[in-house]
Amino acid sequence: MTTAPIPTATAGVTAPLYAAGFVTAFGAHSIAAGMGAHSGDIGLSLLNLGILLAVYDLAEVVLKPVFGVLSDRIGAKPVVVAGLFAFALMSLIGPWGADPLMLGLARVGQGAAASAFSPASSAMVARLAGRNAGTYFGRYGSWKSLGYVGGPLIGAALIFLGGFALLFATLGILAAATAVWAMVALPRLDPLPRPRYTLLDLARQVTHRSFLVPTLVLAAATGALGTAIGFLPALATGHGLDPVAAVAAVSLLALASAATQPWIGRLRDRGRIQDGPGMTAGLLLTSAGIACVALLPGPVTIFGAAAAIGVGIGTATPLGFAHLAATTPPERLGRTMGSAELGRELGDAGGPLLVGAVATASALPLGLGVLAAAVAATSLLGIGSVGRGTPSPELPAER
Repeated sequence: MTTAPIPTATAGVTAPLYAAGFVTAFGAHSIAAGMGAHSGDIGLSLLNLGILLAVYDLAEVVLKPVFGVLSDRIGAKPVVVAGLFAFALMSLIGPWGADPLMLGLARVGQGAAASAFSPASSAMVARLAGRNAGTYFGRYGSWKSLGYVGGPLIGAALIFLGGFALLFATLGILAAATAVWAMVALPRLDPLPRPRYTLLDLARQVTHRSFLVPTLVLAAATGALGTAIGFLPALATGHGLDPVAAVAAVSLLALASAATQPWIGRLRDRGRIQDGPGMTAGLLLTSAGIACVALLPGPVTIFGAAAAIGVGIGTATPLGFAHLAATTPPERLGRTMGSAELGRELGDAGGPLLVGAVATASALPLGLGVLAAAVAATSLLGIGSVGRGTPSPELPAER
């Protein structure tokens, strides 16, 4: 079986994938922040708020590996385009966004749609990037970071102007426009012949260091990000800063991450940074930022910690994805990226849960300290153990 050559990863080809990354981050965080800020206005109890916040991530945890495998079978482009159109379709529920039940249905539907186009986009970036995976994943991650920071801010403005209906309408238009753009601009990358794997083969692949280490690094980085977005504003307001300054601290974190990722990706592709030591350094910087704000909370340290955490996450994340791309056979990039995204979602949920549980039993600084220790421990996995070209185990195809 012959396949068409991979097109050059020009800006026109990769830009729709960056836009898809922005859509998933912007959509998730704009609605989540809006629900938290207006939970009383739409009659949400704390329990119902927690459920509505969780269902989006739950849909992603269940479905990302499934859609990753599907993108390997039929090609990434159809999954990206269909997922974006589905996201736009689920956003039509917006006019009923003030009803908790309809809001929940929209969250589940958007989470399921994002589960399709998110890992498929990552797999397509990996195939198009080739040996320059660091550069392109740095740019991809940068746009997702802009979605994280822009989501709550733009979402709050849209809700103020027109309620949840306007926010959902904006998301629907954005997703539909990105879907049309992807349909027109993205090349169709034919699926590649795939070996058949037994369950034992799959177990060997997901426990191999070339997959396990970067996935744990991505989970730790995402857990730190989710915790910082949730708890830094609480610390800021608790130490005399107004809500605007509290949001500014989170914005600084996201902007630092967005600015760092493309730079780190380019350094990696030029051979200036190795994957293992780079991931270790990124997580250690992230851990140091969390520990600093846990030990010495205050206005200065909160902003300093936000910058350090952002740079640390911006260092570890593109290196983790680039390493996965470099060590995964092209025919199973979708499955690998879907499984890695699953690890990120578990980290995103686990970090805040860990801090919240410890803080409930003792105090918030101790909870942050425990997370800092966990992130530091994860960083040690990369020391001297992960290079740039250690492949995951492959087995001969069964014809």
